This record gives sequence, structure tokens and C-alpha cells, in this order.
Amino acid sequence: MHYKLSIRNGDHVGRSAAAVLVGLSAAVAAVVVVVVVDGRAGDRPAAPPAPPAAVSTPPAHPKATARALSASPPVMLEIPRIGVRTTLMTLGKNPDGTLEVPPLSRVGEAGWYRLGPSPGARGPAVIAGHVDSTKGPGVFFRLGELRPGDTVKISRRDRSQVVFEVDSLESVPKDRFPTRKVYGMVKFPGLRLITCGGAFDRATGHYRDNVIVYAHLVSGR
Repeated sequence: MHYKLSIRNGDHVGRSAAAVLVGLSAAVAAVVVVVVVDGRAGDRPAAPPAPPAAVSTPPAHPKATARALSASPPVMLEIPRIGVRTTLMTLGKNPDGTLEVPPLSRVGEAGWYRLGPSPGARGPAVIAGHVDSTKGPGVFFRLGELRPGDTVKISRRDRSQVVFEVDSLESVPKDRFPTRKVYGMVKFPGLRLITCGGAFDRATGHYRDNVIVYAHLVSGR
């Protein structure tokens, strides 16, 4: 089974993080770049939920946030509304400069990109997970059901727990991935959850869109 590794800025698969960030400001160049994955070819389960248009635009300035914490790797992710409770693997880069993704043998587990901010620290922490595989739903199959105000809880290695509040969701074509909006540096502790969605293109064996959740820190202890 093959899966797609995507570093999106309106270009093709497999570009390095450096290439994606060319032309962005110095502030943007310092932020995390995410990998977005989906399963490939074969019979698919029912289409994953998509965010409604009414909540598709992230606010320019989220409401006041909790104070940023020092960095600590995340170990557990919980999203009560959609029944997600998963350990978090760490994702880095492959030898060719592309980013690692959770293996398809572990579609029930999400991954945190360890070269970017950790959840609770200042900046946009990024967690990616599969929407599904030919065997059934993945960890983020129901990601599109989240709504503003829903909570995301993350336990960290230092035994602290950080809680994020969802600001907005959007579903965007992969060839128009909003790189600056997702990866651009922010002054508060932010979180982005990313998976695949939209229609499944049987010609390519991949979903056509990405579902992106934007959230901000509301408490940390």
C-alpha cells in the first residue's frame, strides 16, 4: 500500500520544508511545516464528515489565551466531542527532506511534528493523523464534526495538561493549502489538527481536500 506525503504550498508532493517556506517572511520561515496523509486506493468507508461552510473561516484574532508554557513533548491527545483518545508518536523528516507521517499500520494514532512548537508553547503546534485507510476509519475520521468552542486536551511529558478551544475549521483543496495561515508564527500558543477530507479521487487514490482545525490555549497546568 502506498500513501501520499504532502508538504503543501500549492505545489506537488515531496517538496522539502525549506522549499515550501521560500518567499515567506522570516517570522513565517521559523514555524512548523506539517505533513498531511491519506490512505490509497481500494474500497473506502463512508465519506468523512466535512466542516460546514458557516465555520470555515478562521478568525483573524482569536480570543484571549492562557499564558504560554515551556516546551514539553505531547504524549496523549483527547478530543471528547468526537471520541478521540490517542497516544502521540513523534514525526520528523525523512532522509530526503520530506516529513514523516504515521504509518498506515497505525491509522488509529496521530503524530506531532517534533521539530515545531510543542502544544502549550508559543506558536502553532501541529498534529496530523490519517482520516482512514482501506481497512476503515482513522484517528481523525470525525475531525470535521468539531465546532467552535469544542475542547482538545493534550497531556505532556512533564505531566502537565494543556486544554485548547477550537476557533474554527476549514476544508480546502490540497492544491490551495493555506500555508501562511496554518504555519505562520503566532504570538499565542496555537494548535492545528490536520487530516484529509472532501471527495475521494479514485484516479489518484487520494482525497482532494484537507480538513484543518484551528485552536488556541485556554488553560495549562
